[in-house]
Amino acid sequence: MSSLEISSSCCSQETKLPSSPPSVEASAGEPLEKGVNEGDEKSKDVIKFTAEKLSVEEVSQLVTSPLCGAVSLFVGTTRNNFEGKKVVSLEYEAYVPMAENEVRRICSDMRQKWPVRHIAVFHRLGLVPVSEASIVIAVSSAHRAASLEAVSYAIDALKAKVPIWKKEMYEEPSSSSWKRNKECFWATASD
Repeated sequence: MSSLEISSSCCSQETKLPSSPPSVEASAGEPLEKGVNEGDEKSKDVIKFTAEKLSVEEVSQLVTSPLCGAVSLFVGTTRNNFEGKKVVSLEYEAYVPMAENEVRRICSDMRQKWPVRHIAVFHRLGLVPVSEASIVIAVSSAHRAASLEAVSYAIDALKAKVPIWKKEMYEEPSSSSWKRNKECFWATASD
C-alpha cells in the first residue's frame, strides 16, 4: 500500500459535515494572468469558524489544484492529558468577526512570503472531544517547500494573533481551566 493510499484511507473515515454557516471565501489579490499552465484558476483563501466536526479531507480538497504539486496540512487535535490531568474535551470561543479578519491578514502575509496557490483555515468552536480536530490548515503550492513553510507560519501566527480562547475540561467532576495562550501578543503585554 502506498503512503497516498494510507493517507486517503485515514481521511475516508471522516463523516460528512451537517449544514453549517457558510465559510468566508475570497480571491487573493488581483486575478492571475492566464498563462499556459494557469487556466482560469484564481488563488483563494477559505476561512471558516464552525461548531461542526471538521473534515480533513474537505479542507484538503479545497486547496487541491492541478497547478500544484504539494498540499501541506496542519491538523491540531485534542489530546487526552495536560500536566498530569486527564482531559476529556476542549471548548473554544472566538470573537468571529475579529478572528476572520486576523486570519485574512495571516493569509495575506503568507502570500507575500511564499508562492502559494490556495489557503484554507478551518477552526472548530464549542466542545471538541479527545482526538477530534480543532483546527485544520491546508496550503497548496507548486513545490513542497513553500507550502510546508507557509503552513508552519500559519499555525504559529494564528496562535499569536487570533482572538480564540480555549477551556480544558478535565475528568474530575466540575473541573476545567481556561488556558492562556502564552504565544499571543497580548499575554506578554500584561505580564
